[in-house]
Amino acid sequence: MRTFVSAVAVLIGLAMAAVAVPAMWVDRNIVQEDGFVALSAPLGKDPAFQRRLAAAAVSGIGFGDQQLPESLTNAVKPILEGAAQSLTSMPGYSDAWAETLRKSHRLSFPGPATPPAADAAGSTSVTLDVAPLVGLVVKRVSESSPVPLPLKAPSEVRIDIGQSDQRQLIDRVSAYAPMGAVVALGSVIAFLLAFVAARRKWTVLAGIGLGALVLAAAWKIGSEAAGRAVLATSSGNEVAEIFKREFVGASAANFGQWIVAALVAGAVLLVAGIALRLASGRRPPQTSANNEHR
Repeated sequence: MRTFVSAVAVLIGLAMAAVAVPAMWVDRNIVQEDGFVALSAPLGKDPAFQRRLAAAAVSGIGFGDQQLPESLTNAVKPILEGAAQSLTSMPGYSDAWAETLRKSHRLSFPGPATPPAADAAGSTSVTLDVAPLVGLVVKRVSESSPVPLPLKAPSEVRIDIGQSDQRQLIDRVSAYAPMGAVVALGSVIAFLLAFVAARRKWTVLAGIGLGALVLAAAWKIGSEAAGRAVLATSSGNEVAEIFKREFVGASAANFGQWIVAALVAGAVLLVAGIALRLASGRRPPQTSANNEHR
């Protein structure tokens, strides 16, 4: 009976771990704002993405309600192009890019204290709001222009990524991902119960280790399949497509570190279980020892 209870507890623990680890990663790196910004921040250094991002920022500049004369428009155009080319070298670019990511995260993953946008039902999986970058360009152009310009930095400049039917998926991820830590705790309790109930402790260690190796392989296959599914969706926007491709790559690399940790932990537990089995096999049987004592 103890062996059966131990085996069932190991299986339950592995099943819970299979769900808990990806959920914890999603919660930490996508649902939580700081994690999302840290994961996405390096994307702003990609040269191709920088060029497209700068073009999107410049195209988002408005001139209020005024219609500029053609001569003034021709004079402003080179200034705008120069600002676009030097956007990433402007003082404050890193802060503006980080604020872009934060505003984008709040649009895509509104928290309990964040009022949902009026058109949240039509939001896609990730919505980039490059308004902070537009404001940076407006500031540079205003300082560089020889004459005052009626430039207007809008409060929002959205670039949708993904497809418009993904709102329900985002809501589910936001609701269930934070539960990963609780499921992980349940997994640890199941493993402890299995170890306490087992007659042969080494089988529990080896079983958990072998299970962790299998789970790591499953997570690798699953993450690759999820990446392909995300890349298969098309937004029709070049900036969105570059961001999506780079974000999927960054996510795969980051989650890959978790998979490697699971592989190492599984291998250590498996070796520990085998070592414990060999050590226990070298001990003299208890009955023989008792006979000799008599």
